Amino acid sequence: MRKMKFAPTLVAAAVSTVLLAGCNAQASKQEAATMAPVGKAMLAKSEQAAFAPLAPLGPPPQAADNLTTPDKAELGKLLFFDPRVGGDASTGCSTCHEPEQGWAWAEDFSRGYPGTVHWRNSQTIINSAYYPRLFWAGSASSLEKQAKSAATGGVAGNGESDIMEARLALIPEYRKRFKDVFGDEWPLIENVWRAIAAYETTLVQRDTPLDKYLQGDKAALSAEQVRGKALFEGKAGCIQCHNGAMASDMDYHNIGVPANKRWEEDGLAQITFRYEQYAKGQTEEGYRTAKSDWGFYYRSKNKWDKGKFRTPSLRYTAHTAPYMHNGILYTLEDVVEFYNRGGFDEEGRTTQFAENKSKLIKPLGLTDQEKADLVAFLESFSGDPITTEKPALPEYAPLFTRAELEAAQEAK
Repeated sequence: MRKMKFAPTLVAAAVSTVLLAGCNAQASKQEAATMAPVGKAMLAKSEQAAFAPLAPLGPPPQAADNLTTPDKAELGKLLFFDPRVGGDASTGCSTCHEPEQGWAWAEDFSRGYPGTVHWRNSQTIINSAYYPRLFWAGSASSLEKQAKSAATGGVAGNGESDIMEARLALIPEYRKRFKDVFGDEWPLIENVWRAIAAYETTLVQRDTPLDKYLQGDKAALSAEQVRGKALFEGKAGCIQCHNGAMASDMDYHNIGVPANKRWEEDGLAQITFRYEQYAKGQTEEGYRTAKSDWGFYYRSKNKWDKGKFRTPSLRYTAHTAPYMHNGILYTLEDVVEFYNRGGFDEEGRTTQFAENKSKLIKPLGLTDQEKADLVAFLESFSGDPITTEKPALPEYAPLFTRAELEAAQEAK
């Protein structure tokens, strides 16, 4: 499914359809009984029906040419945590996707390759297998391509394929594992990405309070969370973009997120910003005038896509602060307040491209109690933190012993 080339909204609908088994589309009697008055709903029932309902998450889709097996996932886990899959053997996947930090990185911008800083917030790996496209602007069409792009990106892994392959060839355990899993005589870099992708398909959370509630356990949500669900689907209008089993329409929207002021204060961030503008094919005028991340525009080059980013899933978000593509909102309370103001920050700032701002973003008029209820419901998209024991990484060893080399010389 990750290889399909349909429009994002169509892919989202297809994904949601596959994952909707067991979904309770109608509010339960308990839900109706515990709802506090929430004022005039933003979305009428007929409007709500236009969006895929929230649903329990089904098994993750897999690429037909890279099915997950236990041995492949185990190899992928080693590679995920191994910084030798990178430029100077200091920066691996887990460098920016730390299990203890929500399988992301708990700062506004992700960590960068030594001597650099990244320019976007690190997204969690949890449930990433369900996305039809990866990265904030959807520039990777599969987990395999995402792994490659991150490991070789200039401000991320900065790796060179031949050097990474050579390193792995000098590690006997990797030679054996690649032989067993892929039949490689020597580890091949494309199979590195396939193994990492296989491991990431195992990083799934499907047993959240919301999943349990939607599967029929009406005690799984508190009364406060049930009221928040009604707001989510009604007055607050969150369901318009955060719908389906992944709570994402998989589409791209400009919601008014202003630029991170770090561009103005951090010289290294400014260098990264200019580098990314150049690398992504920015026009000369755009390069000279850009004051923020242009998002989906870098892919489409359409002016109406400036400032648009993919709707992130709400799953596991209780563990992945800060939020938004540039990490400017530090709590779920901040996120709700941002939307309640109509897509403006505390200083009244909005995106550089206000003309592209989605018409869906408008002041909500939520009361303090309603905001608290909505935050409580957002927390129900996350279960307990997913942890793992970091693996002991295999050691280097010479390709040949001295005796083998001497025997080879004598044979000549």
